[in-house]
Amino acid sequence: MAATLAAALLAGCAATPAEAPTATPPATAAPSASAAPAVDRAAADAAFTALEQRFGARLGVHAIDTGTGAEVSWRADERFAYASTIKAPLAAALLDRVGIAGMERAVPIEAADILAYAPVTETRVGGTMTLRELAEAAMTRSDNTAANLLLEALGGPAELDAALTALGDDTTVVSRTEPTLNEAIPGDDRDTTTPRAAAALMRAYALGGPGALADPLDDDERALFTGWLTATQTGATLVRAELPTEWTVGDKSGSGAYASRGDVAVIWRPDAAPIVIAVHSSKQQQDAVADDALVSGAANAAAEALGALG
Repeated sequence: MAATLAAALLAGCAATPAEAPTATPPATAAPSASAAPAVDRAAADAAFTALEQRFGARLGVHAIDTGTGAEVSWRADERFAYASTIKAPLAAALLDRVGIAGMERAVPIEAADILAYAPVTETRVGGTMTLRELAEAAMTRSDNTAANLLLEALGGPAELDAALTALGDDTTVVSRTEPTLNEAIPGDDRDTTTPRAAAALMRAYALGGPGALADPLDDDERALFTGWLTATQTGATLVRAELPTEWTVGDKSGSGAYASRGDVAVIWRPDAAPIVIAVHSSKQQQDAVADDALVSGAANAAAEALGALG
């Protein structure tokens, strides 16, 4: 069991890469699905209950149709380990802090920095990478070393926590770096968020505008950030897996101990406003195996409840 846990912590969200999409985006109460316009509450409740029973897991979901304002929630205010999903707000917070020009600063890549899952940075030891390159590596390949270097550039976990709080998120707790942030011990609030908070952060950084928690990025910064989201290579089996292929999905996945598995995404549809969704899951056993089909099934159920699937 100890070996299994160590592997989970070192790997972070080292999911098997899949081809990056070529599309770009257009310009703790008892769980209950939120009642909102166009939401089939009973169907959502039944679907999420069935998924939890099928996979023997705890599931958290929060999805928002940004056009209608309709929401679907399930355990949306319960805490889950965010694992590598935090790399998206980390990259966005640094981009907000230094701007696009500041992301060109070069950072030395040293052998001592390299963690077990560092598919990009391990090839650059002895040289340098810009903050922009590190952000791309962290978001599209979930490179753990890149994430730690971005966090160092921002000023450490406390600075990221403060940046998210200043944005309006007083829920997410940023405490540690890779790989220990993936421990995901039940009852430990360190390095956790809720589906509701995670979705709100993603909406603020990726979309902004009316209804968002905040609007921190300018148009060029947002285009860069959403480009990283849609180029991710770790999320093919998660939120996007069961959705229509004509939809463009940008996401950041994560995984840790206790079968912690999550995906936070923006779903751009050709003829409707985007959907923002956060799905998190966990199990009781430290060395339990996560199920990607739980995440993809939850995303499909949420889209169905929102009336997005017709």
